[in-house]
Amino acid sequence: QSFRKCLPCHAVGPDARNKIGPILNGIDGRKTGTTEYNYTEANKKAEIVFGEATFKDYIQNPMQKIPGTKMAFAGIKNETEIAALWAYLKQFKADGSK
Repeated sequence: QSFRKCLPCHAVGPDARNKIGPILNGIDGRKTGTTEYNYTEANKKAEIVFGEATFKDYIQNPMQKIPGTKMAFAGIKNETEIAALWAYLKQFKADGSK
């Protein structure tokens, strides 16, 4: 349910393709700006490796965490929703399988 907020820009799963934003398969343990996508220099240079804690911090205000990112998203503030979103995303491996 929470991922519906992400769907306009992101995809997950075996058939996922980049949209306005990159696919989110394999996000657990992935450094920002490292998948095949046209990232800003800010994303490429950011020293963020996504895990539960870093994702929860980042998703609350992406533009504050990476000034210069293309991710124009106000963020998610509700901790329960953030936890549910992370639980959903981390189940997808880099190839999109669960």
